[in-house]
Amino acid sequence: MERRALRVPLRSSSTSITLEADLSLPAVCGGIVLFAHGSGSSRFSPRNRQVAESLNAAKLATLLVDLLTPDEEAEDERTRELRFDIAMLADRLVGLTDWLRSHEQTARLRIGYFGASTGAGAALVAAAQRSDAVDAVVSRGGRPDLAGASLERVRAPTLLIVGGNDGPVIDMNWQAIAGLRCEKRLSIVPGATHLFEEPDALGAVSTLARDWFKSHLNQPRHNAKE
Repeated sequence: MERRALRVPLRSSSTSITLEADLSLPAVCGGIVLFAHGSGSSRFSPRNRQVAESLNAAKLATLLVDLLTPDEEAEDERTRELRFDIAMLADRLVGLTDWLRSHEQTARLRIGYFGASTGAGAALVAAAQRSDAVDAVVSRGGRPDLAGASLERVRAPTLLIVGGNDGPVIDMNWQAIAGLRCEKRLSIVPGATHLFEEPDALGAVSTLARDWFKSHLNQPRHNAKE
């Protein structure tokens, strides 16, 4: 297993930033999963890292990224606004996706997104924008409703995972299921609340995510950029 701390440069007509990321790359990979963290979280989220370790054990690479720069994180701590800027977060996921497709170690790997909370909304918007590159999406306790009209343009097979005791979010996810026009599934983890802190709840999330990604990211991508 190769583990690397990275600084990923993103360039566009409107911005130029560098994002901190952690890449875990098994010797033999069946795809790579890009994590989109939720409200107020970061690449150090213990819940997402537990899921990532489960994926690594299943020979899936992972990229955990801080979608905000340190200055933006400080601003968000004061205002709590940037975490809900779905368009900006999705744009950064698109940039990271393009970087994965051009990076030598990851260019031939199929790409999946794992989104948590508000990050799930951003992941679905990005998946709609990069339907040629994203092959699977998993949402944990997510807000897919924040993807709005982008839902119907998602082509990647999408799994929504919700805690059985997270009533309002269950309703939001059922509404999102109705809006999706791709292969889709809603899985409810009995007895779990929004953060899946109950015994075995996060383990259930890890198993569901692992099986979904393995079934959809198990072939090399042949149209990667050289």
